[in-house]
Amino acid sequence: MKKVLVALSLCSVFVACSNKPQTAAVPAGKQLAQIYDEYWEQRMQLFPLEATASGDNRYNDRMTITIGQDFIDSAKRFYGGYLGRVQAIDTTGLSENDMISYRLFVYEMQMDLEGYKYPVQNMPINQFWSLTLDLPLLGSGKGNQPFKTVKDYNNFLKRLAVFPAWTDTAIANMRKGIHTGWVLPRTLVVKILPQLKAMVVKNDTESIFYAPVKAIPDSFGTANKQQLTTAYTRAIDSIVIPNYKKLYDFMEQEYLPKARNTSGMSALPGGTEYYKYCIRYWTTTNLSADSIYHIGLNEVARLEGEMNKVKEQVGFKGDMKAFFEYLNKDKQFFPFATAQDVIDSFWHIKAQEEPQLKKLFSHVPKSPFTIRQTEAFRAASASAEYNQPSEDGTRPGIFYVPVLDAKKFNAVGMVTLFLHEAIPGHHYQISIQQENKDLPKFRRFLWYGAYGEGWALYSETLGKEMGMYDNPYQYFGHLSDAIHRAIRLVVDVSIHDKGMTREDAIAYMVAHERITVPEATAEIERYMAIPGQALSYKIGQMTISAERKKYENQLQGKFNIADFHNQVLKDGCLPLDVLKEKLAVWGGSSK
Repeated sequence: MKKVLVALSLCSVFVACSNKPQTAAVPAGKQLAQIYDEYWEQRMQLFPLEATASGDNRYNDRMTITIGQDFIDSAKRFYGGYLGRVQAIDTTGLSENDMISYRLFVYEMQMDLEGYKYPVQNMPINQFWSLTLDLPLLGSGKGNQPFKTVKDYNNFLKRLAVFPAWTDTAIANMRKGIHTGWVLPRTLVVKILPQLKAMVVKNDTESIFYAPVKAIPDSFGTANKQQLTTAYTRAIDSIVIPNYKKLYDFMEQEYLPKARNTSGMSALPGGTEYYKYCIRYWTTTNLSADSIYHIGLNEVARLEGEMNKVKEQVGFKGDMKAFFEYLNKDKQFFPFATAQDVIDSFWHIKAQEEPQLKKLFSHVPKSPFTIRQTEAFRAASASAEYNQPSEDGTRPGIFYVPVLDAKKFNAVGMVTLFLHEAIPGHHYQISIQQENKDLPKFRRFLWYGAYGEGWALYSETLGKEMGMYDNPYQYFGHLSDAIHRAIRLVVDVSIHDKGMTREDAIAYMVAHERITVPEATAEIERYMAIPGQALSYKIGQMTISAERKKYENQLQGKFNIADFHNQVLKDGCLPLDVLKEKLAVWGGSSK
């Protein structure tokens, strides 16, 4: 049944992938635009969860098993076919924007194909990113999956029906991983177990998958409400609970004893080459692991100097370690009584920055925005995060804040967190990109960590010129976040390329920033699970900051910060070299 579901869903996708003859009279730009449209349409069928995330609701009842070998083989044909088609077109005479689209498309196809060289499907679950975490969020009614109509409710039931086949595939892959040496570190497996166990409830109504039932609109009528209640109860009993239990039992009894004691990718067969790929994937550069490591060391030293200045400014007597302890424990930094207090404080930050944003941005997004507390089932292992809006604006961009205990929520750094995750960080960047109808669809929803996270981290630096860091403790919070991203360059490379242990990485992080041991542990384990992703932030931010400084010096009085920000954002996510080339054209015309 599993393979039939996958094969049927992919059949329609790849029928149209054969090379089509191009009419000589059709300009290259139009030929490419047609290919991009076909690619996007077929990609939405290939990755229906991605379609739902982007607000395309045509495939909300589907879920492809992307970790299955049949799917992987088909995906390789898909990317390879489109790569061949675009490379067969003469690009002479393309406009600047069309040439950027061409370069990005070729880059995407090549990187996706290269990624399939590595058996990452044999580690299909981790404690940070996994379908086992995504599915409950979809099913909660609070995520990307809409629950507004009877059809919406039935769509999710159809999607959920694929989960048993996915579970069987995941277990089979992990067994293969045990045999070939591609297994998770033991310390990550023990974090996955409680996440799986949380889905195995005794009472159906306690399941997060039952939440949409509690919210069924009265407009559905009694008959529909009864039918959906029965169907969801049955699905929880026959799909959710048994398959999460199957995964839990396998992970605990079979996988955990075979998990590795090492921390980094270099311990895996071919892991060193895979990490080199991860560096290129996440930074969009050809920087070596060692060069990134030294960039990190230099940034840590520079930022420690800035942090010492703040410590002296507030008149604290003691070393930096003592100052960290003070900020982590003094009552003045824990002013909240309830989770709503925390959320309200973030809304206050938004109101405070609003007048200043007009000076820095001439183009702002139309997409709505909101702030929500992270759901309880994932809050313990979640960081504050941003969830993109739907293309049509019916689903807002959401800034999620995990609040396990409001009385222990530290206020230091709230401003810099909001600037990064919300406005003008991810919300401005992603919304402006999605709203640009001049870009082909694949570019409107494209993501490069170095650009996206780089912009968000750059956004934190804007707090100073907006007057958001007049409170020295909030500025120290900004420096804390900045050094946190610099430390990532050191520890990510050290873990995956230099043999650093999890324990030594945690100790390094605690020694150099304002972070508790449990927080540092969660961070280091995140880097262990997602190699290279942590490198994207600082590499991207340093590039954008350097470009700004370059054009401030070059253009002098003609430099306009709002124009610069518009140039960085208007064409969406770009590899860093392409961004710099685009800015060079703008800088030359401005001069």
